Amino acid sequence: MSQLSYARYGKDNIRLFKVEKDEKAGTQTVVESTVCILLEGDIETSYTEADNSVIVATDTQKQTCYILAKQNPITPPELFASVVGDHFIKTYPHIHAAHVKVIQHKWTRMTIDGKPHPHSFLRDGEDIRVVESVTRENVGISIRSKIEKLLVLKSTGSAFYGFHRDEYTQLKETWDRILSTEVEAGWAWKTFSGLEEVKSVASKFDLAFNAVKEITLKTFALDNSASVQATMYKMCDQILAAVPLVEAVDYALPNKHYFEIDLSWHKGLKNTGKDATVFAPQSNPNGLIQCTVTRKGPKSKL
Repeated sequence: MSQLSYARYGKDNIRLFKVEKDEKAGTQTVVESTVCILLEGDIETSYTEADNSVIVATDTQKQTCYILAKQNPITPPELFASVVGDHFIKTYPHIHAAHVKVIQHKWTRMTIDGKPHPHSFLRDGEDIRVVESVTRENVGISIRSKIEKLLVLKSTGSAFYGFHRDEYTQLKETWDRILSTEVEAGWAWKTFSGLEEVKSVASKFDLAFNAVKEITLKTFALDNSASVQATMYKMCDQILAAVPLVEAVDYALPNKHYFEIDLSWHKGLKNTGKDATVFAPQSNPNGLIQCTVTRKGPKSKL
């Protein structure tokens, strides 16, 4: 009457912190991550027959993550995710796919008296670096890198006009507005044949992350934005040009609205249009604009 159609399990929210010590230079470097591991394979009987013999315990997965972190670099996170995924595929013959997600939290070295401090750090933002990888037996390793929670704002240089209007439209056109969003940007790498190929390009992951962040911020700041859609497409186009190993770029940009406050009721006080200087930040509802841009090839349907 029924059959198991989907099965995946693992350990989520593995908190990981690693200190690299350079005794010669007298400096230390820290990396903090949160890891999720989910496994697929010949595990149906654990669901349908209460057969626990096919389960690699989630605590085993957690301990394995700690051991691999001791034995390997955990940055760039694309490499560490590949190391973890490769381990489970090669160690357990009945496990055929490993999904590994790594969230890297910010710790930025402090500058004290104009000099980088050797072992003190601060969290100078809530934006995070995210990697989602899938290591699949006889297929390879697919990796999607991301920036999330990058909050940006510019107080001018954005417009929105010429949009479709009908009997349901109340929104007024504007040629000057505050533009703010919480950036979620992702970029999908070409499929790698295995861990060794990932290792061979490991240096490119940090370069790509830095390039994506720089392109995002520079385009956001300098583009005289006709719409969020137009600006985000420019970002995607530049990233594909800058990182040849990336096959697709995607953005999700929610509007963070700041509305003018009409204060004319108080002694004719002007605070709209060009006179607007005091605004009311809004929470929701909000616009949400998304896109994925790929390299040119056979045309795919949206």
